[in-house]
Amino acid sequence: MKILVVDDETDVEPLFRMRFRRELRKGEIELIFAFSGEEALQRLEEHGKTDVVLVLSDINMPGMTGLELLQRIKTDPPPVPVCMMTAYDNEEYRGKAADLDCDGYVSKPIDFAALKEKIASFKTA
Repeated sequence: MKILVVDDETDVEPLFRMRFRRELRKGEIELIFAFSGEEALQRLEEHGKTDVVLVLSDINMPGMTGLELLQRIKTDPPPVPVCMMTAYDNEEYRGKAADLDCDGYVSKPIDFAALKEKIASFKTA
C-alpha cells in the first residue's frame, strides 16, 4: 500500500517513518514523500496514480497549496483518495476541502493511532 505524504516541513518524513516503522518493516505500507504540491504531482507520475492508495497533504504550503493539489488530483483521472492535514483546523478549510471531494481531514499535531485507523479504512475500501 503506497501512501504519498505531502508537506513543506521536511521533519514530517522522519516522524512518519518512526511512527510507521513496524508497518514499513513488515512491508504493509510504502511511504513516499514530497515537499511541495508540484513535487507531489511528479511523485504520482513516477509511482503511477493507480498504485498510490492515499495522499496525505498539508493544506498550507508555499507555491501550490494543498487545496490546489487536491483539485488537480481529483480532476486528473484516475482520482486518488486525498486526506488533508493542517494545524489550522477551521470551517473555511473544511468547507473548501469538502467542495473539492476531499476524502478526510487530519488535524495537527497528528494523532497517529487515529491516522492508522483512517489508513486501514482506505486499504479495505
